[in-house]
Parts: sequence; structure tokens; C-alpha cells
Amino acid sequence: MARLQIDRVTKSYGELKAVDDATLDVANGEFLVLLGPSGCGKTTTLRMVAGFVEPTSGTIRLDGNDVTTLPPWKRNAGLVFQSYALFPHLTVNQNVAFGLEMRKVPAADMPKKVAEALRLVRLDHLGERLPRQLSGGQQQRVALARALVFHPDILLLDEPLSNLDAKLRQDVRVEIRELQRKLGLTTVMVTHDQEEALTMADRLVVMSEGRIRQVGTQHDLYERPADRFVADFVGRSNFIEGRIEAPGKFVSKGGLAIACADGPPGSAVLALRPERVAIVGSGEPADNRFEGRVEFLSYLGAAIDLHVRLSPAERLIVQLPNRPESAAPKIGDAVTLAWSRTTARIFHD
Repeated sequence: MARLQIDRVTKSYGELKAVDDATLDVANGEFLVLLGPSGCGKTTTLRMVAGFVEPTSGTIRLDGNDVTTLPPWKRNAGLVFQSYALFPHLTVNQNVAFGLEMRKVPAADMPKKVAEALRLVRLDHLGERLPRQLSGGQQQRVALARALVFHPDILLLDEPLSNLDAKLRQDVRVEIRELQRKLGLTTVMVTHDQEEALTMADRLVVMSEGRIRQVGTQHDLYERPADRFVADFVGRSNFIEGRIEAPGKFVSKGGLAIACADGPPGSAVLALRPERVAIVGSGEPADNRFEGRVEFLSYLGAAIDLHVRLSPAERLIVQLPNRPESAAPKIGDAVTLAWSRTTARIFHD
């Protein structure tokens, strides 16, 4: 395993900056996830670490060594591609051995190393099969074994689960995380799936338009997002446009006077997580209480989303746990919503 340092790295294509002045420090054995929408620069960042894309400026170090201009085969980095990139005419054993051949490992040593890598991913009994004879999850694990077989200093995962169905993704991401912890391997993964990122990461890096917006733990990014983009991308938020007119007083465009945390006066956006809003009865104390009417309902299994109209300009999503002992309101029902003044975040960007 190795420490990864990305120091003020930029990648430009003409006038377009695919990655703009990115700086990251990934500790030995850490699992870091680059999260963001398509085109945000996360895959370009990963490919620069792997050596497939050369930075326009900046420095990349692995275990203290400058690898910025080294070709991929001179970096001890294992990469799992989004498409897995398995050779269809080669067996599982031959696919896994390919990386060893490229590194000129003696032929006599290869069978033992291949068997060891396949045992790690629990596929040692399928070594003679071709990729087309495997399930999607098994193909993904072959690609992982090929990346691990030469004992890399760092493991790079480029949306490795995107080709799997939802149920299999849940299982495989747990397998990858447990294996990473077992090996103590420094790992950087790219994904646009926030649930995947929240499940697997030690730390998250949220990117947008080539720039890093925020770095932190799941708790940091969810509870204390740095800006509106992060609040919207990590989890879900209701956004209410308006102004702070006095300390602790936010007035929405629809005229709602909302108690909030203190902030400077002026135009602002109030962000409120759907699960932090409660439906309350009459007389229950709360910093904020508003009457509304349910306009839409989404049944999500473990939870129920209510879309509640508070004013002509504002409608909130409220997420309720699906509990058999309590009946959820129906479309058209009048409800009272409540939340604490410290629950919402105020953004001025």
C-alpha cells in the first residue's frame, strides 16, 4: 500500500479544464471515493493517477515518488475498468495472468500468484472458464483479481459496479470493501452513485465541473455540506429560496417566516433534509410549524415520501418511515409540518 498525493493537478483540453487545480492526500490503506455527476472530472483524475492521462500541470506522487510522467506499467497501480476489459478468448486464469506477463514475472511463478488472487475473490474453482461463461458479478471479480495479482501499491476502481443490477451491486460493494480492509490496500474509486459512495468510503471527494467542492467523511458531507451543490448531490434536500431578514429569521419567496440558524442578511437558500421534517399534531411545540396539504405520495418500501404544498411557491418533500402501526396521510389530506431551527442549512452562494 502507498500514500497518494495529488498536488495542484490540472488537465486541460484546449479551453476546457477537465480537472482544475485538484489537491488530495490519500493515506496508506484509505478508501477514497470520487463522487460527482458525469463530466465532473472524477474519471480523468483517476486516469491521471493510473498513468493513462498526463496532467497539464501539477504533481502526482505514490509513496513519496513522483510518478507524474511515468507510463502505467511503471506505476505499481492496479486498475479495474468500468467495462472490466476482460479478453473474451482467454480463460479466467489467462486473464488474471496477463498483468504478470506484462511485468515480466517468471512463468514458473505465475500459477501460484494467479491461484492466490482468485482465492481472494473466491473464484479459484472457475479458472478454466471463459468470461462469457461467467455472471456479471463473477466477471467483475475476475477484473478485480487481475488488478490485485501483482500486489499493487494502490487500487483504482473506475465505476466497477455500474454494469451490475441493483441487488448484485449491493452484495459486491460489500465484498470489495471487506477485501480492501483485509488487504489494507490504498484504494481510490470513482462513482456517481451516492449510496455506493456512502457505503464504501472512508472519505468522499465531491467534484463538479472539474473542481473539488468538498472532501470529508460521510457524516461531514451529509450533515455539514459546504454549498448547495453538495447538499443536493449527497442525499436529498428541499431548497427554499428567500432572504434572511433578521438574525435567525428567513422569509421565503412564498412569504413563509422560517426560524433558522443565524446568518448574514440578504438573499439565501434554505436547505432541509426530507427525513428531518416531522408531521405533528396540534399543540406540539416546534421552532417551525406550517400547515400544508399532501399533493403527491411515493411508496418506497422502507419509507414513504409525501409532497406537501405549504404555499403557492413552496412544496416540501417529507420522508416518513414505513411503520405498520401508523397510517401515512393520503393525497389531499391536511397536515402540520414541523422542524427545528438548527435542522436547516443556509447557503448564500
